[in-house]
Amino acid sequence: MKILVYGAGVLGSYLAHVLVQGGNDVTVLARGSRAEELSEDGLVIRHYFQRKTTVDKVKVIQALPADDSYDLIFVVMKYNDFPAVLPILAKNKSSHIVLVGNNPTASTTEKELLENSLPDKKVAFGFQLSGGRREKGRMISVRGGGQMVLGSLNGPVPFKDLIDKAFADVKYKIDYHEDIDAWLKSHIVPILVLSSVSYVQDNQFKQIAKDKKLLLQMIAAVDEGFKVMEAIGYTITPASQVDYFRRKRQLVYFFLNIYHRLPVAKMIDGSFVEIAHLHKAFDVWKQQARIATPNWNELEEAFLAKMEGKANERR
Repeated sequence: MKILVYGAGVLGSYLAHVLVQGGNDVTVLARGSRAEELSEDGLVIRHYFQRKTTVDKVKVIQALPADDSYDLIFVVMKYNDFPAVLPILAKNKSSHIVLVGNNPTASTTEKELLENSLPDKKVAFGFQLSGGRREKGRMISVRGGGQMVLGSLNGPVPFKDLIDKAFADVKYKIDYHEDIDAWLKSHIVPILVLSSVSYVQDNQFKQIAKDKKLLLQMIAAVDEGFKVMEAIGYTITPASQVDYFRRKRQLVYFFLNIYHRLPVAKMIDGSFVEIAHLHKAFDVWKQQARIATPNWNELEEAFLAKMEGKANERR
């Protein structure tokens, strides 16, 4: 199959690797030094847990012409980058688009894409369960088995057969979810809390692990985030998250304590610009819910204050 992976960061690079291994004709859209790196050295990935390095040759483009046609396009982007990409996708003649990444406003994203598309488009949303970081000349991929949660906003994915075919010959699980919008919305709650704390604490993970008060505040903040979602009628998915953060806090505390002590915590980079945009989306829900969120507010305010302080330093 002819497939485009639009975006060559940590997540897009691993997805492209999987699709190449599956025997597909894979093109990667990248820009600047990343495009040069891919063209000259190939797609180099160090698989952290698997203790191996792979190198794949891929086609590289730096722009998507309107008349280029692909069986599937996977757009692997930060939430704040999607708006700039949607007009380009709308003009392209390809019909089957999977938008991969954090997206608390998936319905708005889909509406903008479809309203501005000349050819008919079919859209799905996904989230790849992996992480990692970029190093000079390679990507570090942190994952267990390869997996993506994927679904459509309106019933079953209309091009499921194409997706299944793309991954048919590779070890990579597609977990089709009947309510991907709820899954994506739920996912950002713990992500916002953990990412905000790591940013404020300058990624000093061992110090975070030792701070019992902070860990307990993180747990309380996640619970408050779920209460916001419940107050405005959103479903928490998976529902088990609520049980853990609300009724099994001691277990979650031990997990967070251990996680922040592990070397792998340092191997996962986050985009804090994206986190700021996700906070902005979540603030809309908070205003609608009108419930008290003192722990969430304190962590968010510390995060935004630090971002502003760093921005002032650069001026």
